[in-house]
Amino acid sequence: MQPPPDTLTPPAAVSFRAALLFWLKLGFLSFGGPAGQIALMHQELVERRRWISERRFLHALNYCMVLPGPEAQQLATYIGWLMHRTVGGLIAGGLFVLPSLVLLIALSWVYIAWGTLPLVAGLFYGIKPAVTAIVVQAAHRIGSRALKNATLWAIAAAAFVAIFALDVPFPAIVLAAAVVGAIGGRFAPDTFRTGGGHGAAKVSAGPALIDDDTPTPEHARFRWQRLARVLGAGALLWAVPMAWLTTTLGWEHTLTRMGWFFTKAALLTFGGAYAVLPYVYQGAVDTFGWLTPTQMIDGLALGETTPGPLIMVVAFVGFVGGHVQALFGPGHLFLAGAAAATLVTWFTFLPSFVFILAGGPLVESTHQNLKFTAPLTAITAAVVGVILNLALFFGYHVLWPAGFSGRFDGVSAVIAAGAAVALLRYKRSVVEVIAGCAVLGLIARSVAG
Repeated sequence: MQPPPDTLTPPAAVSFRAALLFWLKLGFLSFGGPAGQIALMHQELVERRRWISERRFLHALNYCMVLPGPEAQQLATYIGWLMHRTVGGLIAGGLFVLPSLVLLIALSWVYIAWGTLPLVAGLFYGIKPAVTAIVVQAAHRIGSRALKNATLWAIAAAAFVAIFALDVPFPAIVLAAAVVGAIGGRFAPDTFRTGGGHGAAKVSAGPALIDDDTPTPEHARFRWQRLARVLGAGALLWAVPMAWLTTTLGWEHTLTRMGWFFTKAALLTFGGAYAVLPYVYQGAVDTFGWLTPTQMIDGLALGETTPGPLIMVVAFVGFVGGHVQALFGPGHLFLAGAAAATLVTWFTFLPSFVFILAGGPLVESTHQNLKFTAPLTAITAAVVGVILNLALFFGYHVLWPAGFSGRFDGVSAVIAAGAAVALLRYKRSVVEVIAGCAVLGLIARSVAG
């Protein structure tokens, strides 16, 4: 899509209806995991529509990066809240998740009812290399804007080595980057200014609706009374359903266990879904037996190849667990699965909304304060290295599906290379690349017999 022709004046105010339609569209197009989703939002909101400036976008992203939970969904919630108050944040964040939830419930039902189909296997065979290319493109896009100087490049490189070679936990990487940023912001402030450095003007898309110097809107100003209301509402929205499950079904019931387990998982998702997947695997497979190891791997494949946050794999876990255990009796298997998937999604994403709506005003009050922005700028640089590690993780499992001791999958390599060329050279959309690669995968599997 081409940018609007007039880039000299800020765009007109965005109506709530126009924003709602955009967030709905984003919910259906947000493939590629958090890196691809953030890149898509940057392209649409900063470059094409100019609803928010580069600096304000990165400042919000920096905050979301340090929170537990899916950062892309939180970023959508933040921008929706900034533009259209609390209801805007709820709509933006909710629509980021809702299409994925509905789709995963449907796909989980197909998976349980009909098992692995050659058609589905062929489509997935082509989609996985495409997702690898999407993550590589996203790392390039975000890195080209966040890594403005040699110091930030060094932070990104150090983060990559730490997580790839030394297996350093993501929270430790975030903490180290924040410390470096805090010190650097004091002794070398120009190095850690968000959006600063050489070349900042060259990537500007023009004046934005929410520009660098746009005053914080009234609803986004910090007030203790508002903070107390948000925290109180969030506590009630968690406590009421949890209390109902405990008193009505009992603490040992599967739905109650799921609610409590995924509440804890939601608070451990620093660094994105892959940081918490071992915890989810251990609980869902080993501790509670909601699904088998093979089913967990298949669920991850569905999560990788459907729109929405990758942590939406929890909906698959909930559906399979509710269905297999026939929570509502043998005549209501689909209802049991759908109810469990919806419940775990609620408890997984509720904290994310609370973090954004409660912390947003504090973050808005710091976007011109180097004391706060310098650590966040360093964290963003570190996350670029983490995203590159994710790209290599995808590439390894796609190109060597049986490990380095197995054969190299040349067909997947060709599909991945073609997807990368389509994205980076010809600027094709994520949806076009996903669809094209799915067809190629189906053809390749059909030819192979």
